[in-house]
Amino acid sequence: SDHMENICGYLMKYTNLVTGWQYRFFVLNNDAGLLEYFVNEQSRHLKPRGTLQLAGAVISPSDEDSHTFTVNAASGEQYKLRATDAKERQHWVSRLQICTQHHTEAIGKNNPPLKSRSFSLASQGSANSPGVQRRPSQNAVSFFNVGHHRLPTGKRVPIMQPDHLVDVREMMSQAEGQQRDLIRSIECLPVSGHLTSLDQDLLMLKATSMATMNCLNDCFHILQLQHASQQKGSLPAGTTISWLEPKISLANNFKNGAAQNFPAEINKPASVREEQSIAEPCQLTREPEEINPDEELEDICDDKEDDLGAVEEQRSVILHLLSQLKLGMDLTRVVLPTFILEKRSLLEMYADFMSHPDLFIAITNGTTPEERMIRFVEYYLTSFHEGRKGAIAKKPYNPIIGETFHCSWRIPKTEVAADAGSNYSAHSPSEQVILSRDLEGQTELDYYTVKFVAEQVSHHPPVSGFYAECVERKMCVSAHVWTKSKFLGMSIGVTMVGEGLLSLLEHGEEYTFSLPCAYARSILTVPWVELGGKVNINCAKTGYSASINFHTKPFYGGKLHRVTGEVKQNTTNTVVCRVQGEWNSMLEFTYSNGETKNVDLTKLSVTRKRVRPLEKQGPFESRRLWQHVTESLRDGDIDKATEHKRALEERQRNEERLRAETETPWCTKYFLKEGDGWAYHKPLWKTAPAVQTQQTDTN
Repeated sequence: SDHMENICGYLMKYTNLVTGWQYRFFVLNNDAGLLEYFVNEQSRHLKPRGTLQLAGAVISPSDEDSHTFTVNAASGEQYKLRATDAKERQHWVSRLQICTQHHTEAIGKNNPPLKSRSFSLASQGSANSPGVQRRPSQNAVSFFNVGHHRLPTGKRVPIMQPDHLVDVREMMSQAEGQQRDLIRSIECLPVSGHLTSLDQDLLMLKATSMATMNCLNDCFHILQLQHASQQKGSLPAGTTISWLEPKISLANNFKNGAAQNFPAEINKPASVREEQSIAEPCQLTREPEEINPDEELEDICDDKEDDLGAVEEQRSVILHLLSQLKLGMDLTRVVLPTFILEKRSLLEMYADFMSHPDLFIAITNGTTPEERMIRFVEYYLTSFHEGRKGAIAKKPYNPIIGETFHCSWRIPKTEVAADAGSNYSAHSPSEQVILSRDLEGQTELDYYTVKFVAEQVSHHPPVSGFYAECVERKMCVSAHVWTKSKFLGMSIGVTMVGEGLLSLLEHGEEYTFSLPCAYARSILTVPWVELGGKVNINCAKTGYSASINFHTKPFYGGKLHRVTGEVKQNTTNTVVCRVQGEWNSMLEFTYSNGETKNVDLTKLSVTRKRVRPLEKQGPFESRRLWQHVTESLRDGDIDKATEHKRALEERQRNEERLRAETETPWCTKYFLKEGDGWAYHKPLWKTAPAVQTQQTDTN
């Protein structure tokens, strides 16, 4: 073809959340059917940094803007690319599509197709279809007449050749289309009558069909690995094949449901009327409030969370929830059932990540940049067990815009590790509580104070900012997090979009970090939670970085809640520390000198936070704001908790509507918008006396 031309040029390639977009030199090799990229044009004669086979690939312009597009290879690998303008994007997309089609068809011509299984729907949603006029005695599943042809018995299925995977992908594309038709057929049914869109069997079919398509994509990935192993030899011992995230691009085929509106209720309790009658937040004082740590008392709340266990009793609630959801749907505007809630706000959950403040303070005591980076990684990994309350499948309250949370910790100076050879506190949790209570009689010189503040700065999208500092040790940490939640069929995924920054003023060092994703699995049976994804920690000044992988449950083999990572010096590419274990139980650190250290997170001492009594808290502080919901959950009264929660959500919607009508912008209290992120209004590095910056230590 005249259009089969080799093209090359610079495009931006998305790497990850931390690194972001980077310019790379791309080359389309039409003869080989390859898309290759290099660091720059000058390195074109070297080995490519990356290569994608275009046969069987899908080239998709992005809806997010006119410059971005994706290349999804048959192997499951994806490149997210951005051109300089819409015209250049169209040029690349059209050339890539022509090359892809040419090589895909060539494979099909050279390899006869397999005898494929066929999937059919008796009804495609037509109003005149006999299926729509089914008798009441028919069951919901038979209405859709989903079936398949069995392979003849006694015949051995031949080993599939690698090129035949193109046929498999084509079959899967057909199945995906039929699954979309199935869901449309369900959603087009009336809400009343013999067969409704809320029929429990149909809701179950809807959810399981979504999960089945995800499973088929995972199985397709396994087939590719098997063919690779046949060509290169068998897989090494101990290899695990992990579940992939959904590759089905169904999100664009459905629109998110609107927020659920609740009718005004009659005879509401006084506490509900109080929740709805609080004045408009911007009419309250939005001036930052200085919290005196001496007014805070040691937290005596001990809200142990019981796991959800089997959810049979709440099955109808979950099935009704599924009726509102679409695969890939953003759950920001979806009202989730009350029985899955923890008895704390998301803002307080961020505070609970600081439950080992002695390890936090010990970071700056490291004598070298290497020690300080390792200490930060150790603190970072020990924070999730208490912050996430283990792997309990419950979620905290979604904060109301303007909601704040304040607390502090007091840590005896004798409890803070002074050098790299010091171990963690040997005190048991019960002994630590006694020590914490003994602090009341100590003088200020005997302990360090860590202060914490968090604020919900945005409602749509939901963004939280939090900040903690220890003035005595001249260190502070701040972060902004956008919680993006999506429905994945039989699970829910939450992506923590944002970035954190740890500042060690004594050393003039800044450490950037991100947070892993969280997944609620098996939401129809026995729900459980796991963390997943790769996070990075970087210190530009010292050249040290850490890469940490939170591994999701493998398809077969492997362990739950596994985490691995390494700390290295970027200049020499030398690994100085490795870590492995489970983020909610046991971690093992191995250092460059050969020494190892095991940390049992279940026995690690927890310092109780200090909070002001409810009567001294402002109306938008988390515990006072959610007190009636929390009390109802403690009493096991789900209906009453739902009523109080609904009142808060209804008030927030009314306030948001009023601001939109009056074009009144929301004014935050403690955090200021800076570019795409949020920053604390008075960080320590602005207020602390000038610190003599030390030169970077060397090993």
